[in-house]
Amino acid sequence: MGEKTDTEYVESRGGTMPRGASAIQLTLLVVLRLVVGWHFLYEGVAKLLTPGWSSANFLTMSRWVLSDWFHRIASDPGLLRVVDLLNICGLIAIGLGLILGCFTRLACLGGVAMLALYYIAHPPLVGLGFGAPAEGHYLIVNKNLVELVALCVLLMFPTGKVVGLDRFIARLWAKWRAARRRKKGEEIAEVRLLDRRTVIGSLATLPVLGGFAVALVQKYRWESHEEKHLKQRVDAVTRATIKTFDFAGLKDLKGQVSTAKIKGVDFSRLILGGNLIGGWAHARDLIYVSKLVKAYHDKTKIFETFLLAEKCGINAILTNPVLCGVINEYWKRDIGKIQFISDCAGKNFMDLIRLSIGQGACACYVQGGVADQLVQTGEIDQIAKAVELIRASSLPAGIGAHHIITVKTCVEKGILPDFWMKTLHEKNYWSAKHPQQHDNIFCLNPEETVAFMKTLEQPWIAFKVLGAGAIHPKAGFDYAFKNGADFICVGMYDFQIVEDVNIALEVLPRYAKRERPWRA
Repeated sequence: MGEKTDTEYVESRGGTMPRGASAIQLTLLVVLRLVVGWHFLYEGVAKLLTPGWSSANFLTMSRWVLSDWFHRIASDPGLLRVVDLLNICGLIAIGLGLILGCFTRLACLGGVAMLALYYIAHPPLVGLGFGAPAEGHYLIVNKNLVELVALCVLLMFPTGKVVGLDRFIARLWAKWRAARRRKKGEEIAEVRLLDRRTVIGSLATLPVLGGFAVALVQKYRWESHEEKHLKQRVDAVTRATIKTFDFAGLKDLKGQVSTAKIKGVDFSRLILGGNLIGGWAHARDLIYVSKLVKAYHDKTKIFETFLLAEKCGINAILTNPVLCGVINEYWKRDIGKIQFISDCAGKNFMDLIRLSIGQGACACYVQGGVADQLVQTGEIDQIAKAVELIRASSLPAGIGAHHIITVKTCVEKGILPDFWMKTLHEKNYWSAKHPQQHDNIFCLNPEETVAFMKTLEQPWIAFKVLGAGAIHPKAGFDYAFKNGADFICVGMYDFQIVEDVNIALEVLPRYAKRERPWRA
């Protein structure tokens, strides 16, 4: 039996390449393999070089058929580390295999499996539009599915036996089989392990790997240079600092915030405030901020914020009925179960109470600005009617206030809610000392507030404890809990939630016993 030509050899190994395929067709298949391999390799290296990278958020946000399995992985630190390592190593190994044409079929199978898991974790299906941030808007087909199909094509036509190390591996395997058959006495022609065509075909993609290495070095060198340049420039001009934006993630969470009951309903001691999500930023004279926070909080970001809050033990958001729609969608998609406390704020607040109850609010209250106005105009009976309406639905009913006179007047008139919403913060920040009041002070008499609230037996949810962003959470949380607040409502961006929960966990044990007893 004579030695076969390269073309005969390739075709004899199971018909791996189409008979009569043109050079252009083979070239395009090889190029397809290289670009997919490049993408896999970069994804793996980028994750490897990113400090603290984890797939936890990606897995936590999963909402489809294997979501419970993905969530279990994300919640187990040891298992998560193993999965992260396998993910990184798998991406790098598959990328190298595809670029070098080494064990190409195995690399394709591995790539198909990984992409299938990525797709299942976050499929772009109708009704499952929530997931990890993406660079495009997809409908059923996304880049994971496209690459998966491409790898299936490459699996059928493993071009590594034409251009790649599989060509040399195939020769090595053929030589070993021929040697075994000769030992059995068969007449088998010697298979040449290396010749010019085999060497060129086997090593032809090495320059691509070299190009990848050069591009990677240039990318990270440029990013390092750019960051250094900006730091030097900004430090020199403004004395500000530019640092990598690194915020606390779930891996930094020290525990879940505790809960307590108001009229039989469990609420976390730290409640998520809805002003930043709804666009009421209280940014003093920075008139663009409300539009900015609205632009930041698109639907996906709102869902991510809710879900992250729940992972940290925050089980309620306090906001305006205008957000009922997005909260209901969050529930209907079974993303989470965060509770909704409605402030019922608006011109027709009685109608908004009914709307909130119908939309699934777990508690309602007369918003502080509304209550302040009703007391000021002598329409306090409207507050009493609102409380009765809320209680008629068996929900906890509250009264809010910015001014302590509102609380005092309600108490004098015998209108006692199930909980109070009252502002509380110190006035030791710069803008509070400004003679003109422009959205910069929310508790005008903190000492009087603390003294009077001490006499009340209803639970107290303190809000504006950070002076709308003017006070650090460490100081604001400590002041509120020390001075009698049973709960605090705080507006938080997603990147602040873990840090704020950790601060609450640090502050709460200090005041297990305090002057005003815990009322919830």
